Amino acid sequence: MLVSKAAVADGQGNFSIVSILVDDAPEGDEVLVQIKAAGLCHTDWDSLSWGKPLIMGHEGAGIVRKVGPNVTTLKVGDSVILNWAIPCYKCYACQQGNQHLCEANSAVIAGNKVSHGQARLQASTLDGLPIERSFSIGTISEYTLVREAACVKITVVIPFPSAAIISCGVMTGYGSVVNVAKVKAGTSVVVLGSGGVGLNVIQGARICGASKIIAIDINPTRLEMAKDYGATHTILATKEDAGLMEAAKQVKSLTERGADYAFECTAIPALGAAPLAMIRNAGMAIQVSGIEQEIKIDMRLFEWDKVYINPLYGKARPQIDFKILQELYANGDLELDKMVTQTYSLDHLSEAFSDMRKGLNAKGVIVF
Repeated sequence: MLVSKAAVADGQGNFSIVSILVDDAPEGDEVLVQIKAAGLCHTDWDSLSWGKPLIMGHEGAGIVRKVGPNVTTLKVGDSVILNWAIPCYKCYACQQGNQHLCEANSAVIAGNKVSHGQARLQASTLDGLPIERSFSIGTISEYTLVREAACVKITVVIPFPSAAIISCGVMTGYGSVVNVAKVKAGTSVVVLGSGGVGLNVIQGARICGASKIIAIDINPTRLEMAKDYGATHTILATKEDAGLMEAAKQVKSLTERGADYAFECTAIPALGAAPLAMIRNAGMAIQVSGIEQEIKIDMRLFEWDKVYINPLYGKARPQIDFKILQELYANGDLELDKMVTQTYSLDHLSEAFSDMRKGLNAKGVIVF
């Protein structure tokens, strides 16, 4: 067993930095990864209250240190990005191309459950007892033992902090534009919320050739960030604007009849229907942030022929999409280095969470 310093949530809203033991003798298709960087997002904050102890973190990148006897695509020394929606490639969903909805591994994450990804629970222990890894990868730890299917090889020159954020925030935002909405060149896009995911929606829209990209936020600092990533217009909203109806009027004045696409990236239940108010007839509203609460929607917002979709993880196909994202980065089309606003040591995780919740960072990253 290998001693590993890690952030462990207690399930009741708190976490501690402790030493765990990680099995350093991979079995089957298991891979031992030394984590070099772990991105942070609001899901990590939410995981503090999932009612069970677990090793935190679901964005990460590192180096393969050992491989199991059945591993065929990786070798010791490879640099990898970790993927939290681990596919089995055999179930109905995977066979249909919906690897992010894998029925064997990933589909159980809804409702604050944690995907097992067929992970071996005994591979990590705390005080002699097995402890679960967040989404079966637990990246806020010096080492983690994961399945081969959770790893995507890094094939370009990229810093580990920049690589780490690909595995959730970047993929979710970019994929929602490219894989889900299939945004067309010359169209108009509205993005509600300019956090880490929203900024990557903006990047995805820019890469697709959208001619008008309108960012909406209540934080002027975030709107300045949005311009850096491709927003052509910004709207400073207010908390008093219920459902962002006043902001929607500004959108329509900018687009004549409403935007072609609107992406909700705020995770605020009261704004779940807001993108419908932003789009034209037969436009598309995409609920990116993963709102799970019950909300009320005025059905007149759907008039006429509007489409509303609630995708998961940008319909990620990790072995395909992560490689595309790496190439976009290498070609200078996808900005990642600048998106890592601040890095932190593991001992400063509290500060990192505080900065994230204050909206100070595009992305904060723990480095080991």
